[in-house]
Amino acid sequence: MTVESIPVTATPKALVWQGDELVSECGRRWGRDGVERKAVFTWSSPFDAGTTSASGRYSAVYQERGSKGVLLARERVVRELVRSDYQAPNYDYPLALGTLGDGREVVVHCPDEYNELQIEDAASGKRLTVGSREPQDVFHSRLSLSPDGRHLLAVGWFWHPFGIAMVYETALALTDPSTLDGEGLLPTTAVMDGEVTAGCWLDADRLALATGAEAWNDGEESALPPRHLGVWSLSEARWLHRNPIADAEPGILLLPRGDHVISLLGHPRLLDTATGRLVAEWPEVGVSVKTTCFGVSAVPSPVAALHPDGTRLAIAQAESIALITLP
Repeated sequence: MTVESIPVTATPKALVWQGDELVSECGRRWGRDGVERKAVFTWSSPFDAGTTSASGRYSAVYQERGSKGVLLARERVVRELVRSDYQAPNYDYPLALGTLGDGREVVVHCPDEYNELQIEDAASGKRLTVGSREPQDVFHSRLSLSPDGRHLLAVGWFWHPFGIAMVYETALALTDPSTLDGEGLLPTTAVMDGEVTAGCWLDADRLALATGAEAWNDGEESALPPRHLGVWSLSEARWLHRNPIADAEPGILLLPRGDHVISLLGHPRLLDTATGRLVAEWPEVGVSVKTTCFGVSAVPSPVAALHPDGTRLAIAQAESIALITLP
């Protein structure tokens, strides 16, 4: 398990693999030779975070604890992005770039209200979720589309504050946007015990969720307890696995690797989703210690990307990209 270091001219705000190349915002890229191919321009202040679609066609830079962002098609500015100012300094910007089941590339965000999810066509900006809305009082934050684009995961929080996860069907939302305002496909009773801090899609059906140390007193026996890693099946509407996480909280970012996930809190850890046990860890590769997507302390989110074949993990550092060869 080797760790290499790729020098960078500026800390990447986003990372995604395209073949054997690493791509960051604005089209900056690094090949197997570790040489940086610079973009025509790069973004700096006030934008301190970013995301890139799996296709690499679209990326965005934004203020993680602000209200402004910019959508890019490689090196071309497509349009400005914005979210509600309400509590913006206290939780991470809700934004996902991805592809729906019909092949359309979309932007998922909260451009009007903190609790109102919207899906827009990436190329045109046309809103695809037009209709009457009555959203519940939930702050959506970390958003991700399933690999087949049929479902949307939203990890956010509500006033206690307390972290929560919700799952919605995207095709249904296009015909009835109000379905984005309710509980969704993940029953509240399934998660209302431990505080959900992170989640990711293992595949089109299975969802991995992780909980931190905080507990909800009224948690159901069927819920996910604190400091646990769970795998939920959408088709079966039940937990396939629920296990304690060994030795640490999960942090806010999980990356899927088959039946494993990579957790990033202080340093990367490889966890078995069926048992919760620690498979491997790399304490020599430092990442931020961020336990929730909200809070008055603005800790930057980790920036990382797992190669599609599961063999290499790239993690942005201040002056380099750490490249880990996985077991």
